[in-house]
Amino acid sequence: MINIIQVEDHCLVTEGVKAFITAEPDMCCMATCASGENLMQVLKSHQPDVILMDVNLPDTTGIELCKLVKDKYPAIVVIALSINNQPGIIRKMVESGASGYVLKDVSRQEILEAVRTVAKGKTYFSRSASVALRKPETDDLPPLTRREREVLELIADGYTNPQIAETLFVDVTTIDFHRKNMLSKYKVKNTAALIKVAVSNNLI
Repeated sequence: MINIIQVEDHCLVTEGVKAFITAEPDMCCMATCASGENLMQVLKSHQPDVILMDVNLPDTTGIELCKLVKDKYPAIVVIALSINNQPGIIRKMVESGASGYVLKDVSRQEILEAVRTVAKGKTYFSRSASVALRKPETDDLPPLTRREREVLELIADGYTNPQIAETLFVDVTTIDFHRKNMLSKYKVKNTAALIKVAVSNNLI
C-alpha cells in the first residue's frame, strides 16, 4: 500500500485527486494539507510514502517546503504537482529533493503512474515538465507564495497598504512585510519595478 499526503490549497484539486487515489486498491490518501505549516504538523504523527506537493502555497513555496521535509524525513518521497512550468522552478524542486515533477495538465492515469514510479525509488517527470526542462533557462526567478501573489495583484491594481490589509483581513504591518520581502526577493528598489518584473515574467 502506498500511503500519500496531498499538499494543495485549492479544494477542487484536492478533492479530485483524493477521489481517484482512494479508488486505487494499492493507494491510500492519509491526509490533505492546505499549507506548509499544516503539513509539518501532520508529519509529526503521520508519515507517508509519498507527498504530492503544490509549488505555490499560501505560507511558503514548494521549494522551501520540500527541502524542509527531506531534511527532517529523508525517507519520504516528494512529487511536485503544479501549474508552474518554469525550468528554473522545476530544477530547484529537484535540488530540494523532489523525486518527480508533474504539471497539472496531465491525466489522472499519469499522476497515478508518477506516484507508483517514485514509490519504487525512481524519478518521474511528466512530458510537459521534461519539455520545459529542455528549454534554455533565461530567467530563474523565485516563485511567489499565494499570499504574495494576492498582495502584488492588489498593488498592481493601485491599492494602498491599508486598503490591501482591509481587503485581506490582515494587519498593515503584514502587508508592509510582504512588500519589502518581494522587493528583496526580486532585487528591485521600488514597487513599480517589482510590478514590471512580475508582469514580464507572468508571475501575476
